[in-house]
Amino acid sequence: MSQINHIYGINGPVVTVKGKTDLKMMEMVYVGEHSLVGEVIRITDELTTIQVYEDTAGLRPGEKIVSTSYPMSVTLGPGLLGNIYDGIQKPLTMIAENSGVFLTRGVDTPSIDENKEWETVVLIKAGDTVSPGQIIAECPETPIIKHKSLVPPDCSGEVIKAAANGKYKVGDCIAEIKTGDGSIRKLSLAQKWPIRTPRPAGARLPISKPLITGQRVIDTMFPIAMGGAAAIPGGFGTGKTVTQHQLAKFADADIIVYVGCGERGNEMTQALNEFSELTDPSTGRPLLERTILIANTSNMPVAAREASIYTGITLAEYYRDMGYNTALMADSTSRWAEALREISGRLEEMPADEGYPAYLPSRLSEFYERAGYFEALSGKKGSITLIGAVSPQGADFSEPVTQNTKRFTRCFWALDKSLAYARHYPAINWNDSYSEYIAELSDWYRDNIARDFIQCRNEIASILAEETKLMEIVKLIGSEILPDDQKLTLEIARVIRIGFLQQNAMHETDTYTPVYKHYKMMQAILHLNMKAKEALARQIPVSRIFSTGMFDKVIKMKYEIPNDKPDMIDDYIKEIDAVYENLI
Repeated sequence: MSQINHIYGINGPVVTVKGKTDLKMMEMVYVGEHSLVGEVIRITDELTTIQVYEDTAGLRPGEKIVSTSYPMSVTLGPGLLGNIYDGIQKPLTMIAENSGVFLTRGVDTPSIDENKEWETVVLIKAGDTVSPGQIIAECPETPIIKHKSLVPPDCSGEVIKAAANGKYKVGDCIAEIKTGDGSIRKLSLAQKWPIRTPRPAGARLPISKPLITGQRVIDTMFPIAMGGAAAIPGGFGTGKTVTQHQLAKFADADIIVYVGCGERGNEMTQALNEFSELTDPSTGRPLLERTILIANTSNMPVAAREASIYTGITLAEYYRDMGYNTALMADSTSRWAEALREISGRLEEMPADEGYPAYLPSRLSEFYERAGYFEALSGKKGSITLIGAVSPQGADFSEPVTQNTKRFTRCFWALDKSLAYARHYPAINWNDSYSEYIAELSDWYRDNIARDFIQCRNEIASILAEETKLMEIVKLIGSEILPDDQKLTLEIARVIRIGFLQQNAMHETDTYTPVYKHYKMMQAILHLNMKAKEALARQIPVSRIFSTGMFDKVIKMKYEIPNDKPDMIDDYIKEIDAVYENLI
């Protein structure tokens, strides 16, 4: 702690200090009698401006501001997984136990349990030379995740002392390093890192593998790469949160970081309750054992909402550096942008489109560019996949947050209000959505699923595009006067929409579908289309083709075929052959 300054002015979450100070940009400070956490965001000759991350009600001019001399940071170490934090990494569960139902401001509670002992294996010994990011110790953080303690990225040198294997607390010294300048630095299981500074990595690697989510419209039609970035825009009630919950539950990432940024309190409570009860389908263990939750609801301080995104991405980068594949769900970046807008207004900055600050695009770019597939400093390979929900007012995708997000993401899952109201979930509109990762992932689908997987996917997309054109005609003159081949196109498109794209999150079998089953389902649908066309070419009336009942039977196969027996769909293909041979 150094110089003590005093509050000159207060404007919501923004306070000012008059005159010159020894404060530095982006420095963390404690504000007022309650030691509220703040961050220096502007310095001039006359005023220093501080953004306060806690409720400033009752704060008065003249109260002290104490410098910490280090930037706004998070604590990184074993004990993060399974925790629920606010936007500045305060552990909500622990605070609730100490202060009751209502959260008390100014509570200085450690982010991770400092008294818990971890069974640690130390991987270095005296005389070794360590480099930035090197793994120096391991401990079982949860039954399914091994925590790997790292040399901080700004540290290297010779090990002059190393602890033996045993039980250690996160603050215990496990090694002493003599750095290049001759100073001695003590390393523990935990370290701190500034949230606004990306953690360095060795190299950015080419993307080649999809993030498998078990959602057919995503994995097959609009896949996201492991290490990619995607946006889920949609108006109120279109299912953004439900979609992100599904992704958090079933995505094949090792670590999930879920950031509830500015969402309603009851919605966030439901999410927290659900996550605490969920079982990880891949391990059978509780999902929280590989999940970190950050809850910053709409009634919490607006400045902390702005910080929550950076807190989440820093935690994800830490596990990426251990060699894990991480996925961050941000719900929603629109609320984060609204926090930027409010703080910018209080700073009296010149507004840009719709009142958002002119630096909105650069902030979004900084966030999404932290996604990627990397070789970490440790030599391990890990990834961060970013999936950000966007909540445009009135479902207007032309507003600034949605448009700027499209610039920095390569996957766009556009949620449609009309699909949601028709109970079609996920309500991802296949006409407005796109994925730019398909070309890079095609080799993976060919080698791991089937050689013609992408070809089947493109045929499905072509039928849906043809249906969209035909529906314009149907709206004008009705479907009765369409020729039989176009009626068949509409019917097979219905099978695709209801039997393939629509997915029931509440159904035990349909909530998650392995990608090979996607392929077999597409095969059955396209085979039905081919056989129906052959019957039509032999002058069979389209009414007789539809009356076979095979169209509705193919729709229901998503429920009736177990996920572990996708080859049973071959029986449907044989039945289609038999039915149409008989018809012809």
